[in-house]
Amino acid sequence: MDKVLVVVDMQNDFVTGALGSKEAKEIVPNVVEKVKNFDGKVIFTRDTHHDNYMETQEGKNLPVPHCFEGTEGWEIIPELTEFTKGATIYNKPTFGSTELAEFIKKEAEENDGELQVELIGVCTDICVVSNALLIKAFCREIPVSVDAKCCAGVTPSAHEAALTTMKSCQVQVV
Repeated sequence: MDKVLVVVDMQNDFVTGALGSKEAKEIVPNVVEKVKNFDGKVIFTRDTHHDNYMETQEGKNLPVPHCFEGTEGWEIIPELTEFTKGATIYNKPTFGSTELAEFIKKEAEENDGELQVELIGVCTDICVVSNALLIKAFCREIPVSVDAKCCAGVTPSAHEAALTTMKSCQVQVV
C-alpha cells in the first residue's frame, strides 16, 4: 500500500515568527524525525498570502500579517529544508487545499484505493483539520490519520478539540 505524508504549514511564521508558539517549537524534533523516516511520498503545504491579505475575510478575522509569499516567514522551517528538495509543495491561499485533496484522490484512484494518508504540522485546529477533512471528503474510503505528537494547535485546548473533531469524522489520531 502506498503512503503519503502531508506536512502542513511547517513555516517560520507558524513556528518562530508572527504566529509562532511554544507548542509549535516543541513538535519540530518529532516532525523532523517523522519526515526523515517516512517510507512513502512526502508532500508539504505552505500557507501563502499576498499584499491584499488584510482585505480578505481571513485577514479581517486574523489581522496578523504572516506567510507573505517570498518572505522568510513564508519559508519552510530550516530543519525541514533538506526534505523539500524535489518534494511537491502546495501553496494554499486559505486553510485547506482542494488541489492537495484532488492530488490525493488521483493517487488513490491510480492505486485502486490502496493508499494511506497521514498529516502532521500546524495549526491542528485550523489547517491540519481543514486538510484532513477535505481529503476525507474527496476520498471517503482511504485511511487518513493525524499524528498528534507531530501537531500543534493555536492553544493546547484547541489542539485537543481539533483531534476530537477529526476522530468524529473517521480520521484516525495516533
